[in-house]
Amino acid sequence: MSLNADLICEILKRVDGATLASVECASSLFRFATREEHAWEELCSSMWPSTRNEEVRSLISALGGFRKFYTDCFPMVLDAERVSAIHCNLGFGKSEESRSEDCDKELHGVSPSDFVSLVDVYYRDKAIYSKILWGMPGTTDCNGWFSNSPFSIDLLSSFDKGENGEGQVNISSADGLPQITSLERERKDGKLWRELWDNIRLSWILVNRKEKQAVNLSSWSPLGGQKHWPTEKDFLLLFGSILPAHKILPFGVVQGILAMKCRIPDDDVGDGSDMTLKLTELGMRLEDMGGAHVNGRNSLLVLKRALSCHRTMNYNNVLASYQQFLKARSELKDEKMKNENLIDTLCALGGITAFAIICFLVL
Repeated sequence: MSLNADLICEILKRVDGATLASVECASSLFRFATREEHAWEELCSSMWPSTRNEEVRSLISALGGFRKFYTDCFPMVLDAERVSAIHCNLGFGKSEESRSEDCDKELHGVSPSDFVSLVDVYYRDKAIYSKILWGMPGTTDCNGWFSNSPFSIDLLSSFDKGENGEGQVNISSADGLPQITSLERERKDGKLWRELWDNIRLSWILVNRKEKQAVNLSSWSPLGGQKHWPTEKDFLLLFGSILPAHKILPFGVVQGILAMKCRIPDDDVGDGSDMTLKLTELGMRLEDMGGAHVNGRNSLLVLKRALSCHRTMNYNNVLASYQQFLKARSELKDEKMKNENLIDTLCALGGITAFAIICFLVL
């Protein structure tokens, strides 16, 4: 029995991207169906609610279509070779040249207004928050304050929330959030923390309208985090990727951090009511090997390089790259502390020697 082409297209609208790509090899009819742009448009719309916006749809069409958009944005960024080279540089006690003239020339062709952020947050595979950010906030003075200040984007600023809490993002028991009886019990068994770690997902797609390129800067699943920080009712989840910064910053890589913070309301613990968790922070920043925030000028170059970075479908490879970066950062910190202690020791010995010589001459 043969299937009608229209029926096949309707079926393919309801499958994931991996299935949609694999069935292309089944037959010429499937190959024709999977090349239908509408099927990929439905897939992107289902996966990323932020792409349902009419302006965003037009933007994706200008990038080359929804199939290309999915191919570029579903995988995660992975610059494993550059991260591996860090240990070699540390072993030889050197770092890459921080900047080159080519970087300064490249910067002239990059503007914050070229970038668009498409952000979607999911809990248990259900989208709970979507945001479209055209350009970058606080970039009116691109060659002044923005260029030299630490780069950061805060999506959940106070300006997004009304006086009565409109615009707040909540996860409740109705969404599947488990109830906790006390914070002390949560600190011991970490039930809520494991629930967030296993079921919170984040997608942060960065589009460059000028270059007609797009990349997903998120790791989808968390790479790290901290429970009960800075207060016992806060949970910090870290997503992101290690981004290339060759000839831009020392060691040639930076950590792209997508930080998400959730908080338990004061009256929602052990009172028998439905559990609610509030999403209080969601933002992006870049940090170099020393843990310092990257400024706006260098961040624009790093984000531009990320658009053409290697990608992977393997989360474990991304996690391994992240852990390798943190290990190298720790080794660099220890090396700096040893050097500083050595300098302090030499200064102290020099002072003692000078004092002894003076005393000898005087006596």
